[in-house]
Amino acid sequence: MSRFSKKEKKSTGQINTASLPDIVFMLLFFFMTTTVMKEVNLMITVKVPDATEARKLEKKSLVSYIYMGQPLRSFQKMFGTEPRIQLNDQFKNVVDIADFIAQERDAMDENDRNKMTVSLKIDSDTRMGTVIDVKQSLRRAQALKISYSARKVEEL
Repeated sequence: MSRFSKKEKKSTGQINTASLPDIVFMLLFFFMTTTVMKEVNLMITVKVPDATEARKLEKKSLVSYIYMGQPLRSFQKMFGTEPRIQLNDQFKNVVDIADFIAQERDAMDENDRNKMTVSLKIDSDTRMGTVIDVKQSLRRAQALKISYSARKVEEL
């Protein structure tokens, strides 16, 4: 007989996968609750101006956005290069703002309608005449809480 005997290979145990579906559903639930869907596809270029005194909006669910700026290159053949107003995913005119505000108010809870804020995201190259026209239309629609979007810059 030989001195060395063949050792049997020890087999490793199977991995228990009974809790795997629980882990997968837990991860799925986590990503579903933390992911924020993009609300609006911007069809304009918006380079907001710099500001030294800026505050974040408190409750973003009460904010409706109006975008103003030059159309993207893909839309310039159709809409030109003049600054345009974008409400949700469509180009609109100043006269359409009242209907937009009414729709946004109808979508809100009745208690929050008076807390509605309109945030203007305006390209820094947009003429002030267009901005004044939009503000006048907002005033006629009784949307009196207005905020201007800006990029916060530290003072030197």
